[in-house]
Amino acid sequence: MNLSAKKSSSDIYLITAVASLGGLLFGYDTAVISGAVGSLNDFFIKAISNDIVASASAITEFKVIISLCTLAIIALCASFIFRFYKRSTAYAIITAIVVATGAYFYFEFLMIKPELTENLKNSILGFMVSSALVGCIIGAAAGDRIANSIGRRNGLLVSAILFIISACGSGYPEVMNIFLGSSSLTSFIIYRIIGGIGVGLASMLAPLYIAEMAPAKIRGKLVSCNQFAIVTGMLVVYFVNYYIVKGQTVEWINSDGWRYMFLSENIPALLFLVFLLFVPKTPRFQVLKGKETEALATLSKLNGHDDAPFILQDIKNSFNIKKAHWLSYGWGVVIIGLMLSIFQQFVGINVVLYYAPEIFKGMGLGTDASMIQTIIVGLINMLFTVLAIFTVDNFGRKKLMLIGSVFMAISMLGLGSALYLQGDPVVSLLLMLLYIAAFAMSWGPITWVLLSEIFPNKIKGVMAVAVAAQWLANLIVSWTFPLMNNNQGLTEMFNHGFSYWIYGIMALLSALFIWKFVPETKGKALEEIEHLWLKK
Repeated sequence: MNLSAKKSSSDIYLITAVASLGGLLFGYDTAVISGAVGSLNDFFIKAISNDIVASASAITEFKVIISLCTLAIIALCASFIFRFYKRSTAYAIITAIVVATGAYFYFEFLMIKPELTENLKNSILGFMVSSALVGCIIGAAAGDRIANSIGRRNGLLVSAILFIISACGSGYPEVMNIFLGSSSLTSFIIYRIIGGIGVGLASMLAPLYIAEMAPAKIRGKLVSCNQFAIVTGMLVVYFVNYYIVKGQTVEWINSDGWRYMFLSENIPALLFLVFLLFVPKTPRFQVLKGKETEALATLSKLNGHDDAPFILQDIKNSFNIKKAHWLSYGWGVVIIGLMLSIFQQFVGINVVLYYAPEIFKGMGLGTDASMIQTIIVGLINMLFTVLAIFTVDNFGRKKLMLIGSVFMAISMLGLGSALYLQGDPVVSLLLMLLYIAAFAMSWGPITWVLLSEIFPNKIKGVMAVAVAAQWLANLIVSWTFPLMNNNQGLTEMFNHGFSYWIYGIMALLSALFIWKFVPETKGKALEEIEHLWLKK
């Protein structure tokens, strides 16, 4: 390899490392909440439980913010519906959704008396934990527009700024609420949603930036670095949370420790912000904006002077591909994409990732021991994700997904039974680790591989619907877990085993779905996969 080639390789690896910090922050921000769940319950929920005025005010603000979040999600759904149906049909569907949602909220939510019942406490706690996912839905949906208006790199700069704002606001919501004029509980939720928008942007723009900067021969390897960065970010924050609470009293953790968990995100976010200032915009965006000279210079630096003109021409030609109607290939591919996203979340993975310390405490472990077990979960997640990256092209997508579903079903049904029978906590721990390994080897990374493969180029925009559905399913699962797990009646009947049985059943259904409907895409060119849908 000559000196110029070595320089090009080092440049692209450095650029990939910088962009992958977006993936690391994705993992960091979504997992940081895991160490703070108990403290949030103590600091926010218990603090207003005995204060009638404070609880009434918090409930009113909670109703308002839920209503606003629902309106935002409906607006997002509406934008997608217009892409599937004719205008008259789309308006009819949207009207039906608005009426049904409005009726539900009026009778089941807005008519709630200003009384902090057990279920309402669990609902507020669940939404505090999962509120960032509302932002993720918004950020992911806005990602394409931002990428094409201000660029991939500048979009990542925006996400870095949002991460910093969220870290400060989540750590000290009672101080930062001077900008919002709300209670500290509502302020915390809003700043978590802001962080979620950053996650949503990073989840789309980081792999897009890497894919557009990387030479074709190493693109797959470099894009997979983003998935590795996500699970690394989760593992890093598990260590950070552990060292923050290690040896500390419960009182200190509940008053101050949880704040440091959120504030710690400022360190990687600031590094991400600074490093992004020194990386170039992608050649594709430069061509999009008519800056072919700058694009050619970037391509020459990363691919060599000989290949750069040909790559530039390919980029220019790619803009000539005509987009097709989203139903050009029928509903089959759309439904498969949506169900892949929904099942990835309905098997319960983010319940484990977000609530792991609380789950382990429920098994009888202390605070420090619970945090150590969470670190083990992160290590298993990272190790088996790496194994999946290296085996998916050899072993096959469908086979790995089927095996993963079966082992996840065994693990979750077994975990629910172990808790119900109040068995040995070691058995419960081993079953949870088996579940994490099965997910990390299958539904974790391979769902993204399939989503990137099954949608033909002409309808690639449908992937945005699948990603939005994934975040929405994540929100539903994460929000409802405390409602099931902390419900006094369910706990008395099933001893915390009920929710895990639900996730086990979902894993079984996911196996049936993969077996019956999802084609094997291993070794097939994208054009071959496109023909699968044309035949149907």
